[in-house]
Amino acid sequence: MLAEMHIQGLGVIDDATLEPHRGLTVVTGETGAGKTMVVTGLHLLGGGRADSSRVRASSKRAVVEGRFLTASDAPAVRVAADAGADTDDDGSLIALRQVTAEGRSRAHLGGRSVPNAVLSELAEQVLAVHGQNDQLRLLRPAEQRAVLDRFAGDEVAGPLAEYQRVRAKWTETVRELTERTERSREMAREADLLRHGVSEIRAVAPEPGEDHALVDEAARLADVDQLRDTAAGTQAAVSGTADDDSDTASALSLVAEARRRVAAVEDPALRELEPRLAEAAAVLVDVGAELGSYLDRLEADPDRLEQVLARQAELKQLTKKYAADVDGVLAWAAEAEEQLSGMDTSEEALAALAARRDELAEELAGHARDLSAARRRAAGDLAAAVTEELTGLAMGQARVEVGVEPRQAERGDSAALPVDGSTLHAGPEGVDEVELRLVAHSGAPALPVHKGASGGELSRVMLALEVVLAGADTVPTLVFDEVDAGVGGRAAVEVGRRLARLARTHQVIVVTHLPQVAAYADRHLVVDKGSGEGGLTRSDVRAVADEQRVTELARMLAGLDSTETGKAHAEELLATAAKHKSEAPPAAS
Repeated sequence: MLAEMHIQGLGVIDDATLEPHRGLTVVTGETGAGKTMVVTGLHLLGGGRADSSRVRASSKRAVVEGRFLTASDAPAVRVAADAGADTDDDGSLIALRQVTAEGRSRAHLGGRSVPNAVLSELAEQVLAVHGQNDQLRLLRPAEQRAVLDRFAGDEVAGPLAEYQRVRAKWTETVRELTERTERSREMAREADLLRHGVSEIRAVAPEPGEDHALVDEAARLADVDQLRDTAAGTQAAVSGTADDDSDTASALSLVAEARRRVAAVEDPALRELEPRLAEAAAVLVDVGAELGSYLDRLEADPDRLEQVLARQAELKQLTKKYAADVDGVLAWAAEAEEQLSGMDTSEEALAALAARRDELAEELAGHARDLSAARRRAAGDLAAAVTEELTGLAMGQARVEVGVEPRQAERGDSAALPVDGSTLHAGPEGVDEVELRLVAHSGAPALPVHKGASGGELSRVMLALEVVLAGADTVPTLVFDEVDAGVGGRAAVEVGRRLARLARTHQVIVVTHLPQVAAYADRHLVVDKGSGEGGLTRSDVRAVADEQRVTELARMLAGLDSTETGKAHAEELLATAAKHKSEAPPAAS
């Protein structure tokens, strides 16, 4: 939910802070006071289009900052985490949008600069704004289908999951068959090249790391005389010569002499060195033995050197073609063999793929029929429920229809699916097109809702939908701008009652000019208009309660804020609203 919003330099609002209630918050004020700037601010927080004309004339920039309270496992938190943003110490998310007078826009989330698209993604999880000119969510066909599916719940979710499971297999099979068929000649040439390479590598049969081992062996064979002299000299220095005629004492004899000298004295400090000298002698004995073994193995072998050089030449032919070293050549061969396993373009292989495609298509068509049938059943219930809600929203003659029609596939559609004699487009969400239609009055044609409804009617249709969908809607905060346009009298009271009902399960923020709606608020915010520096209009936002709220409602009734009659009428409205709200559990405080 939206815990707090701070606005600076936006329209007529110079600096204001709003703290909406968890339930129903209404925003009222005189015409031109800047009520719509609250909704504009929410649009900006939601990644909406930045309009420099909205920046206050006396300001260099407009800034909107919102603090959202979310559960630690909420989708909004995952959106923030994916963007590298952090939650605040209390677990809240801080979103900020800044628009300069030159039209430049910057967005921040959780203290990190982010693209506006990230705020849009966040808003999809936490905020839904419904204004007279902002019914995009309702106008998009995909959203209309989503509305129906959300209303239907598990009745549609089950068949949809099965449809999507089979569709994933079907689309992959269709893609593979198409690719193999269209690229059969090209793939055949590519397969020949791969087979030739694999055969060439198999014929040479390189071993992992063999090229590096051969380099070491060739160097050793080429320098055998020098290596023998070095090893023999080292062995003599360590162990002495066989005839021991050298004037230079070996390391082993020197260590032995040192042990005898140390062992011959009584001083404990010197005697303690004897074990360490013994360890040194043991190490020298081992080194001398290893040098002897090395010399025994070190023999000049011109034939072996020739073999090594020939093998190196063989391996070099492979590394010139396939990779930088033998290990890379072996990796190329393994990858080539894997590619070859999926490049069978024989008639038998293509026929097997086609049969698999047709088998999956038949199964998918069955799931598509089940899904469409479930949607059609839910469509009638949704239409009836929304129509019933419209009756109390000054649209008593209006009727909503929810059409579920198959979407025909176009020529060349890669997702064309035969279903009951028709070829339909099998999209990720099914083969159906869902359309909300409005019959404005008796005898009127059923038109798509965005064509058959005025701005105010469209907002009320959206309100009716939100009330019906309240139990299934996962967006916690709903915002309505002038949802009561063109409504008065008892219908206005019904709008207030429905908004209060919606506020039992959601946070609801409403910009309204009707006292009948404002009376149902859990928190009442007033936008006051005044004069600032240089004669510019300057508006503030304040919360009103008790007597101040009565005065504001009286003003809304007919400018009767200073009369007893107006106040009495306002108090009556508040009493009526309180009675209605007491008939059901109130919104959380």
